[in-house]
Amino acid sequence: MPSPPAPADSPEVLARLQEGLPLIDQMARRMRREFGPVATVEDLVSYGREGLLSAARSYDASRGVPFRSWASLRARGSMIDGIRSSGQLPRRLYKQLRALEASDRVQSALDEDASATPAPTPEALDERITSYLSTMATAMAVGFLSPGSSGEPSGDFESPEEAFSRAELVVHVRTAINNLPDAERKLLDRHYFGDVTMDEAARELGLSKSWGSRLHARALEAVTRELRRNRVIR
Repeated sequence: MPSPPAPADSPEVLARLQEGLPLIDQMARRMRREFGPVATVEDLVSYGREGLLSAARSYDASRGVPFRSWASLRARGSMIDGIRSSGQLPRRLYKQLRALEASDRVQSALDEDASATPAPTPEALDERITSYLSTMATAMAVGFLSPGSSGEPSGDFESPEEAFSRAELVVHVRTAINNLPDAERKLLDRHYFGDVTMDEAARELGLSKSWGSRLHARALEAVTRELRRNRVIR
């Protein structure tokens, strides 16, 4: 007996899709410039539209996050997944994708937290923005520094100076992670220096996907504060 047809999307979902389509085209062209010939613009648009559809269906205005922000993060995540699945990638490109993915994950969680608790004063808002930007930079740095999964490709040349700088920063980052509370330390360690995805690391700790993302952002905020305190970053 054939399965029943899937229900049609609501007018609200279709309106969000229409709103997001120009964004997908812009993102696809930008990512093509950033990552070169690993994927065509047409492929990136296809990946991005899959992410846009998921975003349009899952969007919840009560979270206080604008749909454009919600959609862009999920569409770019879909593009990243598509590029990663396309085959073996150069090491540096693989790490760029991991860094971008880490930054997007943190941005999503921080946006939700900021919407839930608006800054009470201009000074508090200024400090929040500074912390936000620093945490995003830390997320990208940790994503780029971490060795990644056992399937990570290799082959790009790294100069002795680059290798030394990278090793030095890894020491600072690992020290900051080791000083975190147990759950936050395990989450970052398993994802960035182990061999599991963020969702798998969250499940190992008995956390939902949503709470894992929030804990991930909170942990990276703490790492950022320690790196700033030790003048590793500004």
